[in-house]
Amino acid sequence: MTPKAFRAVGAAFFSVASALVAQTPSPTPPAAPAAPITLQQAVARALAANPSLQSVHEHVSAVEANKITAGLRQNPNLTLYGQGLTLPETPNAPSGNPFFYSANVSRLFERGEKRRWRLDSANATADSAQSLYRDQQRQLVLAVRGAFTNMLLAKAALAVAEENLTDYRKTVDLSRSRLEAGDITQTDFDRIDLQQVQFESDADNAQLALQQASAQLQLLFGVDRPVPNLDVTGTLDPPQLPLTMTEAEDKGLASRPDYLAARQALTASQANARLAIAGGTTDPTLSTEYDRNGIDNSFGVSVVIPLRIFDRNQGEKERTRYETDSSRFAVTAARNQVISDVDQSWMALDIAQRLAQRYNSHYLDEAGHVRDNLQFSYRNGNATLLDYLSALRDYRAIRVNSLAANAQVWLAIHQLSFATATEILP
Repeated sequence: MTPKAFRAVGAAFFSVASALVAQTPSPTPPAAPAAPITLQQAVARALAANPSLQSVHEHVSAVEANKITAGLRQNPNLTLYGQGLTLPETPNAPSGNPFFYSANVSRLFERGEKRRWRLDSANATADSAQSLYRDQQRQLVLAVRGAFTNMLLAKAALAVAEENLTDYRKTVDLSRSRLEAGDITQTDFDRIDLQQVQFESDADNAQLALQQASAQLQLLFGVDRPVPNLDVTGTLDPPQLPLTMTEAEDKGLASRPDYLAARQALTASQANARLAIAGGTTDPTLSTEYDRNGIDNSFGVSVVIPLRIFDRNQGEKERTRYETDSSRFAVTAARNQVISDVDQSWMALDIAQRLAQRYNSHYLDEAGHVRDNLQFSYRNGNATLLDYLSALRDYRAIRVNSLAANAQVWLAIHQLSFATATEILP
């Protein structure tokens, strides 16, 4: 190959390579971590996109449409009739038989205020469905708050596990130095090194618990494929409640949507009972008619009145009376349930607060003090290996139990908010 041809091939190769480089997409930068969400943001996101809640909302809209049907009035009827309409055989021939045709308009008129009671029943039923929708919202909010608190607990437990693992690795490194210096035997070092697997296992299990809590929270958001970078922010420190148990009971009776739905169902049953009574009244049908018989015209009016001799709607009257009594007992049961739920939630919260107080004011500090002293003593050769490992296990257990106790206080607060259908904490 001549030098000139070689330079031509090189130039062509350089052009192709430059084109390939220009067409190669630049690497996509890694996605930035999502900003941590608060409890209020998590609740708002679930209320906006949870498919189960959206399904209930559409059902409420369907029930609301029944009010349109209940308010409709009876349609009039138009009847057209003709006979004897024959065509002549020739254009100039006289017509056949005298023709006859008529037009009749009739309409049924309801008595007993049936339309009013239908509207009252439909309105009360729609209100009850709306209250049940709010109750579904209440249940979803409780589930989101619980999942959010569990994720906060899992996140804090992972931080504790990683802190313990990092701290124990320092002990292993220090023990390795002491082994090399001849201060401890190989058996003592192996026993220390073997304990590290427990801390590593704790960290792995804590990571798994965090991922599962994140997936559970995102399921309530309506996410079909959970993202791995969801993060939450908040505190597990137990707060002080601004109300008493009696005030909580009053809030529950005033705000619980299921109790309100029971009362609205009673209103609907009472309207149905009145409608059944109205159904025993007679509804006349008024009609007017115009007739054309040949060259004669006529006009008439008629009234049809059913004779309610046998069927006076006795069955519906009896059924709706029992339904009303049933709804009245259901209201009493719903009220008792509200009081019971509030009282049980309050007692659970009181127990959780006392347990968390014991950990936070005494046991946690004491366990940390013992751990630090034995860690210092062991690293300086003044404590046995068994004492040091026992102090580490005790501290790990107390720390995790303290976090769980704090989380239990928050779960109890969420349960009390659920029982009262209000925001317990401002």
